[in-house]
Amino acid sequence: MKDDKLLRWVLAFYTALVFLFVFAPIAASLVFSFNSDRFPTIPLGTFTTDWYVKAFSNPEVWDAALRSLIVSSVTAVIATAIGFSAAYTDYRYDFRGKKAFLVLSLLPPTIPLIILALAMLGWLSMFHASGLTISIIIAHTVLCAPFAMAVIRLRLSQMDPNLEPAAWNLGASEWVTMKSVVIPFTLPSIIASLCLTAAVSFDEFAVAWFVSGLNKTVPVVILEILTGNIDPQVNAIGTAVFLVSITLVVIAQVLVMGRAKKPEAV
Repeated sequence: MKDDKLLRWVLAFYTALVFLFVFAPIAASLVFSFNSDRFPTIPLGTFTTDWYVKAFSNPEVWDAALRSLIVSSVTAVIATAIGFSAAYTDYRYDFRGKKAFLVLSLLPPTIPLIILALAMLGWLSMFHASGLTISIIIAHTVLCAPFAMAVIRLRLSQMDPNLEPAAWNLGASEWVTMKSVVIPFTLPSIIASLCLTAAVSFDEFAVAWFVSGLNKTVPVVILEILTGNIDPQVNAIGTAVFLVSITLVVIAQVLVMGRAKKPEAV
C-alpha cells in the first residue's frame, strides 16, 4: 500500500512538472501581454491593456481573425463529415485493402507539416488555386479529417453492434437507421470533432503560411508582426488565440470523456 501511495505521488509530481513545462511559456505570454514595458524582462513594468487595444484596433488583425474563423468553421464541418464517413466505413464494413485504407486515412498528421505544406502548395498550384481562402480550407481539411475520424471511431467502438440489425429487422431502412440510431449515438463525438478540428485549424500556421498568399490567418499575421521586430501586441493576440483553442479542446475532451464514462443503456 505504501509503495502504491508513493507511486501515485511520484506520478502526480511528474504530471505537474509536465503541465508546468507546457504551460509556463503560455503563462509568461499572458503576463507580459499586460506589461507596460516593450521588452519581456523582469522586473515587470506597470499593468496595462494598451497592447490589447493596439492589437484589436488593427484592421489587419480583425481581417485575419474573421478569415481564421471562417476557415476553421468550414474546415471543421467538412473534416467532421469526412471523418464520420471514414470512421463508419471502418466500423461497419470489412473489405479488401481495409488496412491500407486506415493507414492512408490516418497518414496526414504523421507527415511533417513543412512537407505537407509544400505538397499542398504544389498540388493546389496545378489548379491555379493557391493563395485563396478555399486553399487553406482544403489543406486544413486534409490535416484535420484524421482527427475527426479518430474521435468518432472511438465512439462507434462503444456502440452495441446489434443496434443497427435490430433497427433493420423492425423495418427501418439503412438511411433511417443512420438518422435515428447511429447519428444520435455518435452526436457527442461529432460535436467533439467539430470543436477539436476547429481548434487545430484556427491555430495552424505552417500549412496556412504556404498556401494562404495574401489571405492571411491569425498565426500568419503574428509571424509578420514578429518579423524583425519585438512587439508585445503579439502576446495579446497569442493569448486570445490560446483561449479560443483551449476552450474548444476542453469542450471536445469533456464530451469524449463524459460519454465514455456513461455507456448507453439499450
